[in-house]
Amino acid sequence: MNEAHLFALGMTLAWLAGVRAYLTVFGLGLAGVLGWIELPGTLALCQSPWVLGTAGVLAAVEFSADKIPGVDSGWDLLQTLLRIPAGAFLASAALAGPDGDMSWGWAATGAGAAALSHGLKAGTRALINTSPEPLSNWTASLGEDAVAVGALGLAFAHPWLALALLLGCSLAALAAVVWVLRRVFRRRPQGVPAA
Repeated sequence: MNEAHLFALGMTLAWLAGVRAYLTVFGLGLAGVLGWIELPGTLALCQSPWVLGTAGVLAAVEFSADKIPGVDSGWDLLQTLLRIPAGAFLASAALAGPDGDMSWGWAATGAGAAALSHGLKAGTRALINTSPEPLSNWTASLGEDAVAVGALGLAFAHPWLALALLLGCSLAALAAVVWVLRRVFRRRPQGVPAA
C-alpha cells in the first residue's frame, strides 16, 4: 500500500473506532491472521492472540449492551475513554514508518476522527433513547454494526471508497438529527420557554 492508501485506511479505522472500537480491532486482527490483508507496521499488534481474544469478547459485550435503551448511552459514556485513544492508535499505527515510529500528528488526527464519529454516535443514540419503544434503538444499533463491518471489509480493498462512504453516512446521520431537532422545536407552542 502506498502512503495515500495508508492514510485512507488509518482514517477509516480511526472513524470506525469512534463507533465500534472493539469490533474494528477484532476485525482488523482477524483479517491479518487469515491473510486477507497484510497489516502494515504497528497494526500487526492487532493479530496478537491476546488482542484478538480480548477484542472479540468485548465486541460481543458491546453488541449486547448497545441494544438496550439507556444502557447504550451509559456504555457510550464509558467508552469515550477508550474509543478516542483507540482511533489515535489505529491512525498512527497505519501510518507508522518502516521502523515502527508512530507520529503524534497522525495520532491527533486519528483521535479527532474518532471523537467526531463517537460524538455523532453517542448524540444520535441519546436522542433515539427519548423514544419509548426499543425498535428504533435496535435498528440504530444493528445499522451501526452493519456499517462498521461493511466499511471495515471495504477498507481492506478500497480504503478511499470506505472513507468516503463513512463520511457520507455520517453527514446523512447528522442531517437527520438536525432535521428531527428542527421539527421538535417547531412544534413547541408559542410563548412556551425552551427547557
